[in-house]
Amino acid sequence: MFTGTLTIDLLLGDVHSLKEKRGLIRPVLAELNRRPAVGAAEVAAQDLHRRAVLGIAVVAGSHQRVVELLDDCEGAVAWRPEFELLSVRRRVRSDEDD
Repeated sequence: MFTGTLTIDLLLGDVHSLKEKRGLIRPVLAELNRRPAVGAAEVAAQDLHRRAVLGIAVVAGSHQRVVELLDDCEGAVAWRPEFELLSVRRRVRSDEDD
């Protein structure tokens, strides 16, 4: 079994309130969470209206599949013009890692 995580730090465009931020972030998280073997949430900067940190976790039977899922999730966030990616941190682990 392999697991992978992405931590995506975003700068939001023309956002002036936390309500507007939720309106942008919520559909992205819903889209990511609809994918099989993927879980996503806003994990930091919840009190900042122009920043968001998304945490994404995936589980698969092979290293290659985890990489494919992480690439797909990163692309789903990166193509959106209302977000600027500040950083992306990626980690892939095997259940044999210790």
